[in-house]
Amino acid sequence: MWRNVFLLGVLACGWTGLAAGRGPEALARTTSFAPVVGEFASDVQAVARAFDVPWSDAALAREEALLDSWRTRLDQSDFEALEPAGRVDWLLLGNHLASEKDRLALDRARLAELAEGLPFRASLHQLETGRWRNETVDPRAAATVLDDAARAVREVRRRLDKGRDSQDDKNPATPLVLSPVIAVRMASVVDALRQSLKEWFSFYDGFVPEFSWWVRQPHQALDTLLEGHAKHLRTDLAGLKGEPEDPLIGDPVGAEALARQAASEWLPAAPEALIEIGEKEFAWCEAEMRKVAAEMGCGDDVKAALAKMKALHVTPGGQASVVVEEAEKAIAFLKERSLLTIPPLCEETWRLEMLSPEAQRTLPYAVYSAPHMMVAYAHDSMGHEDKLMSMRGNNRPSLHIVTPHEVIPGHHLQAFMARRHQPHRQIFSTPFLVEGWALYWEMRLWDLGYGSTPEERAGMLFWRLHRCARIIVSLKFHLGKMSPPEMIDFLVTRVGHEKSAATSEVRRYINGSYGPLYQAAYMIGGLQLRSLHAETVGTGTMSERQFHDTVLAQGPIPIALIRAALLGEPLTRDWKPRP
Repeated sequence: MWRNVFLLGVLACGWTGLAAGRGPEALARTTSFAPVVGEFASDVQAVARAFDVPWSDAALAREEALLDSWRTRLDQSDFEALEPAGRVDWLLLGNHLASEKDRLALDRARLAELAEGLPFRASLHQLETGRWRNETVDPRAAATVLDDAARAVREVRRRLDKGRDSQDDKNPATPLVLSPVIAVRMASVVDALRQSLKEWFSFYDGFVPEFSWWVRQPHQALDTLLEGHAKHLRTDLAGLKGEPEDPLIGDPVGAEALARQAASEWLPAAPEALIEIGEKEFAWCEAEMRKVAAEMGCGDDVKAALAKMKALHVTPGGQASVVVEEAEKAIAFLKERSLLTIPPLCEETWRLEMLSPEAQRTLPYAVYSAPHMMVAYAHDSMGHEDKLMSMRGNNRPSLHIVTPHEVIPGHHLQAFMARRHQPHRQIFSTPFLVEGWALYWEMRLWDLGYGSTPEERAGMLFWRLHRCARIIVSLKFHLGKMSPPEMIDFLVTRVGHEKSAATSEVRRYINGSYGPLYQAAYMIGGLQLRSLHAETVGTGTMSERQFHDTVLAQGPIPIALIRAALLGEPLTRDWKPRP
């Protein structure tokens, strides 16, 4: 089913081998354009630090001006004088500029949706921007701004109360009704305003004569109002009370934003086409799972096979030892087949940590955070059923594939190499390579027979099903076609997750900490790399080790450009993958 990736256009070009002088060593060299990329990254960091007020008009405008100035500089640079790897960097930077402009447009559109409920935002931000410009503060005028903002907050609260109680005829305010999504977003902006005001007040307090006399009281009053307002938005309007049964609230971006972000990854397929790929891959996994269920003595009862697999968990306290054992097993497998280079220092320097019960609310399974593989398992503070679900969900057959995904040949090796090859490309990092690489290895290890028992193969297939499901549920959510409860139900009934783990997964997908295409990037990126493997290793152009080492040496960039680099594809200023 990996051939579905043809929909992405990654096999469009007819090159059949590496161009002369484009071997693995040449592709790993730092490019002539790297210093320019480094300068851009420094500029971005400088602006981000100096204009550090989220949702500020001034910050958004300054960031946009920076992007525009770099677009002009890039257009005026001598593209034709660059070597092929330098042209890759040029294209990466141009694509990044366009993608960031799209992000700013989305931020502005989302901010505009909050305008009616945040009439005090601009005046409060102006206090901080005045400090940035080293303008002389007028304490009495500043106190007036704060007092006016406090009245505006109270008026918004009255309007919100009127919106919640349409029978309240004694309240003359015009009703204001907010959806839970808008309420949560607005609460985040209010939190940012509070923090900005605290920093502004601390800068002058006690240092400027009369400032404290005029400003301290209105600042304290406004801070208390803003704190209560944010709590009201989250707790009363959105229903978020910090309890396990809180509703799951996300912020869908919509079809247009999804399509634009897919284009920034050089994926010609529309979001609906990506869902179709996920569904086809899902069907393949289900068919294979039925075969494995039969091997496990469960007939074609996949649920029975999964239950049998989940029962193969270790007793409390033994999870770390299993992870180490599985890591050693994976490394030995890779070395025996000379599949890629594993530097001894990389093999030596990975570590383990345990995920706290609180962390497991969004991370129910293992994750990687350099240099640690973070392990999820039952904790003595958990309720009885939560302990059992954590143990079943993190069973030993699953760790057989989860461990190499997170450590070697997955994220630990990937991060180790990225810090040593083309490190300037970190600013262009994409989950389609970062997560796609680790998922590609799940598929490659399956092909190579890494699952030696039916139970291990069931664990491998469970996770592959999960990656397919991530495409389906996350993209349908952002398209407005699937609600969080429906997402949880899909993960439980169709994939086989424990209810608590499925809830944690969905909470993470929609809480804004990941981009809307992130969850789809695992499988789609893995399929792209698998196709590239077929084009190179499959045709005898490269060995397994050459292919894997060379891909790692390119950095975490869109796979379409890695393909262009490996195949020596001619690159122009307006280069695009062929549809």
